[in-house]
Amino acid sequence: MTTTITTLHVDDTGPLADAIVDTLVHRIGKDAANARPHDWLAATILTVRNDIIERWMASTREAHAAGAKRVYYLSLEFLIGRLLRDALSNLGVMAQVAGALQSLGVDLTALEEIEPDAALGNGGLGRLAACFMESLASLDLPAYGYGIRYVNGMFRQRIDDGWQVELPETWLSHGNPWEFERRESAYFVGFGGEVIGTETGAVHWKPAEAVEAIAVDTPVVGWRGKRVNTLRLWTAQAIDPIRLDRFNAGDYTGALAGQLAAETLVRVLYPSDSSPAGQELRLRQEYFFSSASLQDIVRRHIQYFHDIRTLPDKAAIQLNDTHPAVSVAELMRLLVDHHDLGFEEAWEITRRTFGYTNHTLLPEALESWPLHLFERLLPRHMQLIYAINAKLLREARAVEGMDDRAIAAISLIDEGGERRVRMANLAFAGSHSVNGVAALHTELMKKTVFADLHRLYPTRINNKTNGITPRRWLQQCNPQLTALIREAIGPGFQDDAEKLIALTEFAQDANFRERFLSIKRSNKVGLANYLRESSGLRVDPDALFDVQIKRIHEYKRQLLNIIETVALYDQIRSHPERDWTPRVKLFAGKAASSYHNAKLVIKLANDVARRINSDPSVGHLLKVGFIPNYNVSLAEKIIPAADLSEQISTAGMEASGTGNMKFALNGALTIGTLDGANVEIKEHVGDEHIVIFGLTADEVAEKRRDGYDPRAVIEGSPELRQAVSAIASGVFSPDDPGRYAGLMGGLYDGDWFMVAADFDAYAAAQRSVDARWQDQAGWATSAIHNVAKVGWFSSDRTIRQYAEEIWNVM
Repeated sequence: MTTTITTLHVDDTGPLADAIVDTLVHRIGKDAANARPHDWLAATILTVRNDIIERWMASTREAHAAGAKRVYYLSLEFLIGRLLRDALSNLGVMAQVAGALQSLGVDLTALEEIEPDAALGNGGLGRLAACFMESLASLDLPAYGYGIRYVNGMFRQRIDDGWQVELPETWLSHGNPWEFERRESAYFVGFGGEVIGTETGAVHWKPAEAVEAIAVDTPVVGWRGKRVNTLRLWTAQAIDPIRLDRFNAGDYTGALAGQLAAETLVRVLYPSDSSPAGQELRLRQEYFFSSASLQDIVRRHIQYFHDIRTLPDKAAIQLNDTHPAVSVAELMRLLVDHHDLGFEEAWEITRRTFGYTNHTLLPEALESWPLHLFERLLPRHMQLIYAINAKLLREARAVEGMDDRAIAAISLIDEGGERRVRMANLAFAGSHSVNGVAALHTELMKKTVFADLHRLYPTRINNKTNGITPRRWLQQCNPQLTALIREAIGPGFQDDAEKLIALTEFAQDANFRERFLSIKRSNKVGLANYLRESSGLRVDPDALFDVQIKRIHEYKRQLLNIIETVALYDQIRSHPERDWTPRVKLFAGKAASSYHNAKLVIKLANDVARRINSDPSVGHLLKVGFIPNYNVSLAEKIIPAADLSEQISTAGMEASGTGNMKFALNGALTIGTLDGANVEIKEHVGDEHIVIFGLTADEVAEKRRDGYDPRAVIEGSPELRQAVSAIASGVFSPDDPGRYAGLMGGLYDGDWFMVAADFDAYAAAQRSVDARWQDQAGWATSAIHNVAKVGWFSSDRTIRQYAEEIWNVM
């Protein structure tokens, strides 16, 4: 089938139906009478894919013909979610495909529901990468995304008796009709061995082992099909898949050891690094995908532009966080060892080519590797890092006022205790641009983790506030609201999200507010039905849906939310005569497998839910639910139904957040601290349309610096003291009364994340939310203002800023 879908009239879908059946028969090997839902899904994708391939090839040809500079986005995660609806929507053929399938007795919505989420990411980092790839294509910018094709993802979360259980993702069990294996794009990636000098003074790295990285490509369709870019993921295989000598000797396991080692590289996202073996696997993964990607980029550049010295003019490589930071040393190795450039020239090319996006101020997330591990696995890279470090420290020593402390902080080698290689410092030093992802985060970078590097390179740090693609996070996940907005202000916002601002004038329109609230309630009914069917939880769609869905981490303070929920529970039971606002408190998110406290928070949320939901004294006034296995598709169900968005991280610890943007775009009010992008959301939507509480980043830093007595705070707050005491004493864990004693004890002993410090302000903010909810017209006005004024947080705007100010491709 050739490119015909987009030219079909909505009512003339017979040829498309015939094409789907033809694909079903000749590609899937099934006839319509015997086809299963997964067969129809694959046949539909493969049929639509024909159009996409034509556009994909045209996009590639145009970029080659124009000699265009390409963007290369390196990320350990790409949380792309389901792709069928995304592709159909961006191509503008949703109605045609739905009609064709309907004529065959197949429901497109049902097919969309069985498409698995690609298990290629975990949280905001990976979803941001996916939004950026979609925006790059939508803005007609040639780009490749590079990552790993994980076979089993991070894990599929199941909740057993309230505890998180990690199971392998099986997203590839029915194959993946979106992907194309490119065996011609294969590269050797080595580990270990030794570096050998030659008589001419050159060096040669002789790895002790190697694997082959093989490219697997997925097309990324931009809005209106304007461009189709490539997401290139790497899979691994052994150089010798089977050692026949060992096999014939009866050592069947040993014969396959090489293939097993290769497959291990691409099996799981974020293997636990709590053991030396886990650390080594993480480093191997990061080097594996970085090396394959850099070899591919250099190969393509030489093929089309011939001169390696022009690399910065034709390639912009963006490092998404510190995971691909070893790419700096890898490009140096390729330039010096394979292209015979001098160190200084190679360093200048490297620095001009790379940009680095920092996503965290948490020291443990900046990544550093034990020097002995790094040197054993990557001996040549260690030599180059020492050389880079010598250059860096000489430059720092020449700057007036740089003392030994500053020099030590700038160094690529951490000498405090066990010597470690600092990957964030390497990325900073090896990039011409280092950006934060929200205004507050960027300023804190300059003052905290990169303060001394900022003194050395004062113009390098810049801000690029994160964004989300409005195609997926409004048009696709909330079609009723999209239709209402289109009716009110016209379709222009679908091409430029900032045109949503025109919706402001409807915030006081009673009829529009009523229709807006009706759509919100419809979305809540849909979520309520899902909760009942998936977990048996029955909730009232007329209650306030209060939602916190994100990775479980102590700084994100799910614990603060749970403790306040317990306090509210106590208040409702103690004062049933008050006019309480009915609430549904919903949590979702995964805890890292080795993160004990985060997993304990999940158990606590489920224990609290079990007690509250079975207590007739609170009845319909309070329900609590923890929704298992949070992913993109689940977020698409929850976010349009949310009334209140919990963005309550400890101020100064969340780099940006993008969930806050998705909720606001779908008409939820934010309750949050002045942290990350909350600061900028507040500026855009207005103080009266957001609920801000708690310590600021400066106040948090001051408390940590000058001393803080959480015990006195807890004892001075009756509601907090009662809730903490109830949790610690086993009220919610009668089977194990001491289960949460340590978790609550941590609040008394230090409270690093300021849960106690912010509790009273948070509880007061929640009661103000109750009061606002009673005025449904006023609530709708604020919700509409949120939708109208967050178009600026489109990833299209973010990518334009990257393109103009960092990549020089617009």
